[in-house]
Amino acid sequence: MGPLQKNLSVEANSEIVAHALKEGINFVDTAEMYRTYEPIALAIKKTGIRPIIASKSNKKTYEGMETAINEALTKLEVDYIDIFHLHAARERQDVFELFDGASKCLMEYKKKGKIKAIGISTHSAAVTAMAAENEMIDVVFPIINMAGLGILDGTKEDMSAAIDKLAATDKGVYLMKVLAGGGLLPSYNEALSYARSMKGYAAIAMGMTSIEEVDYNISYFNGERVADITKTSSAKKALVFRALCKSCGKCLTACPNNAISFDEEGKACIEKSSCLTCGYCAPACPEFAIRVV
Repeated sequence: MGPLQKNLSVEANSEIVAHALKEGINFVDTAEMYRTYEPIALAIKKTGIRPIIASKSNKKTYEGMETAINEALTKLEVDYIDIFHLHAARERQDVFELFDGASKCLMEYKKKGKIKAIGISTHSAAVTAMAAENEMIDVVFPIINMAGLGILDGTKEDMSAAIDKLAATDKGVYLMKVLAGGGLLPSYNEALSYARSMKGYAAIAMGMTSIEEVDYNISYFNGERVADITKTSSAKKALVFRALCKSCGKCLTACPNNAISFDEEGKACIEKSSCLTCGYCAPACPEFAIRVV
């Protein structure tokens, strides 16, 4: 819903979240990068319902992570965050070394009671498997979908095996991008059935940008029959404004699914079949040439 993607107003966002809370959704996933703290806080005020909140930051130093934690506490207007992740979606096997300072900060804030659980958000099958053996990690937020889109360091079978390993070691698990950023909407029921076949997961993070989408998903999870979505006004797509593109390549590095390349004119070009519409490319572009709409 935030500025990286639909860019709805704080008021519009808060109405959607408030509706979700009132209808029984009790878990909200956000991040420093998403810039959606304010509408979540407003929705909590409107409803008086305090959901489980997970946030995340890609800051790697102690000081950077401390700033991120305090920003979340302040802007969400809460005394603690239920889960705070290392936002390591694109990082590879040396992730825990890269985030050493940030990890120390998370552990200290957990001791203070400002964080209830430490997590890692990742697209990597290898990192997911490693997290099962890391004593610091309480919760893992891995990407998984039946198309295998966005998975690094392995296949969907490798990621499924890593999720099985998390379940066997009693880590908390909730699932990311089970609809591949909207790409699997025409196969909604099949995609959700695949995701729900995973062992040991506690929740599925479903991106929603309207009250209608909230109601549709609630119907499905309440066991009602729903039709696959053949057409939706809320389907997302990533666009490159070619006149602004300076061919710096920063978007290529930011993309977790290698969906961006340069065309014959040296301009960034997004392959729609591979794009997860995650929005990571947008803030990476110094010219603001990429938008997810």
